[in-house]
Amino acid sequence: MIPVPRMKPQIILAEAKTPDGARLTLHSHDGRYSIRVNGKELMNSAATASELSLGELATEGLMSSTEPRILIGGLGFGYTLQGVLSKVGKKATVHVTELIPAVLEWNRTMLSELNGALLTDPRVKILTEDVRSVIARSSAQPYDAIALDIDNGPSAMVQSGNAKVYDLRGIQRIAQALKPGGRVTIWSSGADKLFESRLSNSGFTVRAIPSKKHATAKSTSYMIYVADKITPPAVSVPEVAPPVSA
Repeated sequence: MIPVPRMKPQIILAEAKTPDGARLTLHSHDGRYSIRVNGKELMNSAATASELSLGELATEGLMSSTEPRILIGGLGFGYTLQGVLSKVGKKATVHVTELIPAVLEWNRTMLSELNGALLTDPRVKILTEDVRSVIARSSAQPYDAIALDIDNGPSAMVQSGNAKVYDLRGIQRIAQALKPGGRVTIWSSGADKLFESRLSNSGFTVRAIPSKKHATAKSTSYMIYVADKITPPAVSVPEVAPPVSA
C-alpha cells in the first residue's frame, strides 16, 4: 500500500476581537502565517508581493527627498512598511497606524521573523489608532505619501466603519492630508471603477496597477490605485502700470 502523505495541520496561534466584534485569528501552516476574520482569510505571509508594491509605489521618487513624511494605514504582516523603508532615506519619518493592538503584538512576538524588527527602526513610529483620525488632523502637517491597506480595500470586510476611509469625504480628507503633488496608494482586492472615479473627481490623477499575489505568479489578482494630488497652477499676478504723472 502506498502511504498517503499527511497534511500538516492548521494551527491557531492567537485570536482577538475587532472593534466591530468579529473574530480575528492568527494561523500557522507549514511555515506560513495567515490572519482570518470570522474564518475568512484576510492576509497570508506567502502572498505579499502586492503589499510590497503598495509601499514601493507610494514612495517612488522620495529617496532624494530630505526629510519625507509617510503614513501607512494598516500594519498587516509589515510588508508595506518593508516596501516603504526600502525606498526612503535615513531622515524619513514613517507613521504606521494599526487599530487592533493584537496585530501589533503578534508582529513583535510570533511574527518577529517576518518584519517585526522593522518596528524598532528609528524612522518608524507606531500609532495604535484609527487611520481616519490621523488623516483628519494632518492637514496642518501634511504627508509626502500615504499608503493604505485597510481592510479589504474600498470593500470593507473587517470593520464596517473602514468604508468611510474610501467614500467621497474620506478621499477629500486624504487630499487635505497630502502635500501638493503628494501621492496616495490604495490596495484593493479588485478593480473598482466607482472608487477610481471618486479619486479622479477629488483632485487626483489616477493609475490602476494590477498586482500579483506573489512574485512568481503568472496572473494578477489585486489592484493598486496610485493617485497623485494635482498641484494647483501658480496664479500669475498681472503687472500694474505705474500711474501717469500729470
